[in-house]
Parts: sequence; structure tokens; C-alpha cells
Amino acid sequence: MKLNLFSLALIIFTTSLAVAQQHNDEALLKKAKEIHDKVITIDTHADININNFTEDRNYTMDLGNQVTLPKMEAGGLDVAWFIVYTGQEELTKEGFKKAHENAMSKFDAIHKLVDDFAPEQIGLATNAQEVRNLIAKGKKVAMIGVENGYPIGVNVKNVEKFYNLGARYMSLSHQGHSQLSDSNTGEVNDEWLHNGLSTLGKEVIVEMNRLGMMIDVSHPSKEAIKEMFKLSKAPLIASHSSARKLCNHSRNLDDELLLLFKEHGGVVQTVAFKDYINTEKNKAFRETSSKVYEETARDMGFEVLGQDILKDLSTTDRDAYYAREQKVKDAAAIALTKEKIKPVGVSDFVDHIDYMVNLIGIEHVGISSDFDGGGGIDGWQDASETLNITLELVKRGYTEEEIAKLWGENLLRVMNEVDAVAAELQKA
Repeated sequence: MKLNLFSLALIIFTTSLAVAQQHNDEALLKKAKEIHDKVITIDTHADININNFTEDRNYTMDLGNQVTLPKMEAGGLDVAWFIVYTGQEELTKEGFKKAHENAMSKFDAIHKLVDDFAPEQIGLATNAQEVRNLIAKGKKVAMIGVENGYPIGVNVKNVEKFYNLGARYMSLSHQGHSQLSDSNTGEVNDEWLHNGLSTLGKEVIVEMNRLGMMIDVSHPSKEAIKEMFKLSKAPLIASHSSARKLCNHSRNLDDELLLLFKEHGGVVQTVAFKDYINTEKNKAFRETSSKVYEETARDMGFEVLGQDILKDLSTTDRDAYYAREQKVKDAAAIALTKEKIKPVGVSDFVDHIDYMVNLIGIEHVGISSDFDGGGGIDGWQDASETLNITLELVKRGYTEEEIAKLWGENLLRVMNEVDAVAAELQKA
């Protein structure tokens, strides 16, 4: 059959569009890579497991977790804030002692990485200039944040102890009210311990200002956060939170709190945590994924075993099970692509950045992952995919200067401001 002139013209036009789009995509990727290589990229929240900080298993190796030195290198991630996290337990002497020991084990792990396992590859920074110095030497950078002030117990002097170990931010609570502050989790039942900050929590805020430790508001309650803004003489940070207007989760910040960051000069580090980006979309995708996986397993004759059964298998049988399970997962992933539903991804994440930039200004927004603590989205599943965030920002028209601010310069500016306040307070 001969093509008529209209059909031929349509084919030529469609082909031309495809070629033009390919050239455009290549140009955007090239631009993104150039910018990504120039700017300092900082992720303010990456959890750690002390089992990954041993001679036989550490971050110099390509482990299965989301952040390692090989993954940071592959993705062009310059700085990772490693987190000294402690879950909330009872407010007792025994509870405080156990929490303190847990915190110290994580401080020790981070120091082993930079001092013993990979001193030529990564160094510990405690201020903005040290970050720049280490990057200039071609090294990756580790920084330390404390997630939950519970491990300091009732001794304010422990704040300085943690500071001397390298901690440069701390949140006063996590999931559950601490001795210092109410948590966002109180919102579920409207049950509070302090109705904001405790008296001890207020003392800790003053001490953090004096030392130059940034105050992190990502887990405390709204009332506690508002008190922190009133009490603190230095800017605050949210180490891993997003916009509540776009995703109504208590871990996110509503417009009232976001505007306080604009007023006081702090920075909100947008977090790549699916449920804090789009709870409904993530739930729908999980349900569809589970259904597809179950159907694929059934079609392939694969029986899914629980951990109680797996632990009793021999090493050979367990390895064989995992090998078959991976084949099922691979097949399910292919089948899932045929579904119309999409996972929470980079575009959804940058929607939050856009929203906060428009509301409070480019100077008050940053980026975080919560890797190895539940974070990770389609397109930024681990540190090796970090470039994809820059690519999306380029696609949306952000300039190199703006991308530099989002990736790290805003956070470094706040660190300098917090240090300056501390210097003045120490003079007094």
C-alpha cells in the first residue's frame, strides 16, 4: 500500500519530534551533570546500623544499604549527615542509661569510619568551612546529627558531650514524647506530656544555642516547634520534613510553621520519604504491588515463607529460597509496569520543593533522603541516584545558583549563622 502525502508528512513530523525530544533530553542531562559536579551536594539525614561499621563490613564496600562510599561516589553525593538515632522508651534512669549507650555506640561507629576504615576517602566535618576544605581535598564528608534528645537523659552537660563528639544538630524528640519535648505523634490522640517543651527541654535549647548546635524540628510537636522559635537566638532547621499542604502528615510542616522559617532564617530539608510526599499515592502503589507480587508468586509456583520458617532452614536451602524469590520479584516488577498506577517518585518530591520555594523563598529550602531509615523514592532509591534530583530541578528551570542553594549552600549558611550566635553568647 502506498502512503499518501498526509501520512508521509505525519510520519516525518512525528520522527522529527522524537529526535528533537531526544536531543533536548540529552542537553538537559548534560547541563544537570555539569551543575551537579560543581555544587556541594548535602543530604542531611541518613540513618546508620552499627553492624555496617566493622572491619569486615563497612561503608568502603558496596553494601546493600542505601548509603555507602561507592554509592556516594557514583551519585555525586558529597556530604552525608549520619544519624545517631535512639528510639523512644520509658523516661526512667534505666531507659536513659540504655539510650545513652546506644547513642555512644553510633558515635563510635561514625568515628571508626572516618578515622580507621576510610580516612583517605572521607572526613568528619563540624562546620561549613571544614566541609569545603574536605571537598577541596577530593574527599567525601561525614557529619553527625542526633535524632531524639532522649539519650542525654536529665543531664544538660551531655549536650556538650555530644557536641564534642561531632554532633551539629539534634532533635528533642522522636516517635513518642521525650523528657525534653512532645512529639508529633501526640497528634493522633491529642495526648501530650508537656504541651510543648519541658522545663529541661527549654534549658537544652539555651545550651544548644551556646554551643552552636543546630536545633532540628523534624519530630517535635507543633507547639514545641513554636516554642523553639520563640526561645532560640539562632536559626532552626528541619533536617527531614516536607510540606503539609501537599501531604497531610503530622511529620510535615504546615504553612504557619514554614513561614516561621522564612521569618527566622532557617532551612527546611525536604525529605524523600514516600509517605511524607504523597501518602495516598504510596498506599495505592503498595497495595497494587503486593497484589501483583502475590499473583506472580502463585503463577510461578512459589510459596512465600515467613521469617519463623526461614530461620530454621539450612544455609543452602535459605540461599536457594532467596534466589527463587528474586526471580519472582523480577517478574513481578515487569508485570507491575503494565499497571497504570505509578510509585511516588522524584517529580512528586520536587513538587514539595517547588511549593516551599514559592511560599518561603529559595534560601530556606534544602534536600534530605532519610536513607536507611525508610526514605527513598522512585528515581532516588539510594545515594547512587542522587543526580536525578538535580536533573529534575534543571527540567523545572532552576538555575545553577538556585540548585547550589537547595543542595547545600542554604544549610552551610545556617551553620555559619548558628556558629556566629554561639560565638556571641560565649563572649557574654
